[in-house]
Amino acid sequence: MGEASPPAALSAGVALCTYNGAPHLAEQFESILAQNRMPDEIVVSDDGSTDGTVELIREFLHRAAERGIAVRYLGDGVRRGVTPNFALAIASCSSDVIVLSDQDDVWHADRLGVALESFERDPGLLLRHENARLVDERGQALGRTLFEALAVPPEDRSRINRGQGFGAYLRRNIATGATMSFRRALYPLAAPLPEEWVHDEWLAIVAAAVGRVEVTDNCLVDYRQHGTNVIGAPTRTLRYRMARMLETSQARNAALAARSVVLADRLGAIDTVSDQVRAAARAKAQFEFERAALPAARIGRIRGVLRASRGGRYSHFASQGMLDMLRDVLQRAA
Repeated sequence: MGEASPPAALSAGVALCTYNGAPHLAEQFESILAQNRMPDEIVVSDDGSTDGTVELIREFLHRAAERGIAVRYLGDGVRRGVTPNFALAIASCSSDVIVLSDQDDVWHADRLGVALESFERDPGLLLRHENARLVDERGQALGRTLFEALAVPPEDRSRINRGQGFGAYLRRNIATGATMSFRRALYPLAAPLPEEWVHDEWLAIVAAAVGRVEVTDNCLVDYRQHGTNVIGAPTRTLRYRMARMLETSQARNAALAARSVVLADRLGAIDTVSDQVRAAARAKAQFEFERAALPAARIGRIRGVLRASRGGRYSHFASQGMLDMLRDVLQRAA
C-alpha cells in the first residue's frame, strides 16, 4: 500500500472591515502582509469612513496586489453597521477558508498559517476561534487574555471541542470575530446574517448546529482595547456583572426572545440540523419568551422566575445562570 496523500492546500481569504480606523490600520495591514503563510485574497469593506481610512486601504491593497494577492475594495460611502458590513465582505470572498479581521488589532506572524493547518488537517472542521492577548491603545499588553476578561470557563471550551458546542453557544456567545476563521461552505447556511445577531456569534452557533467547531487557547492576535471599540472585552468581575444586571430593563429579555426565535426558525429550515439541536433551539426560545412575559409586579415576577427555572433552564440557557434569576426578579420595566 502506498503512503497517504498529504491534505490538499486550501486557499485563504481575509475579510477585513473598517470604519474611521486610521489611527491603527497601518499596523494591522503590516501584520497581515507579514504572515508566514500569505493570504490568497483580501477583501476590505469600508463602512463610510471620513478620516483618511480609504486612502490607507488603497495603499495597502496596492501593496498586496504587487505580491500576487487578489484584492477587492468595497466602499460606497454608505453606513451599514458592523454585521451588514462583515456580511458584505464575507460574501465577496471566494477562498476555501475565510479569516475575519478587525481594523485595529495586530496579527501574530503565524495566525493565518495555524488556522489553515487546522482546516487542512481536519476536513470536517467548519469553524474555529481562539483566545487573544489584550493590549491597550498603544499596543502594550494588559496582562490578561480575552478568555480571562470574558470569564470563559475551560468547561465550555472542552464542550465545544468534544462536539457539544451548540449547547455552549446557546447559553452564551464566547466566539470573537477577530479570532475567527471558517470554511466558506458555512456562509450559504448562515446567510443572510440576521440583524438581531452580531456576525461572529451567529456564525459560531450556526456552525456548531451543522458541523464541528474548534476553540483553542492560542493567542495569535493582539486584541486592542480602546475608547472606540464597537465590541470590546471588559473584564467581567462580579461588580461589573452586578452593575450590568441592575441597569438592564425588560427590553433585554424581549430582544433575547426575538433572537431565539430567529435562530429556531433558521435551524428548522436547514436539512442537516439534527432533531436534538432543533429541539434545544425551540426550548431556548420558549424559555426566553417566558422571561420576556414576566409581569411588572414583583410577586408575580418571582413566581414566573421559579416556573422558568424548572428543569435547570437558567443553567442551560441563561448567560449568567443563577445570577440571571436574580436579574429577572429585580429587573425594572422598560
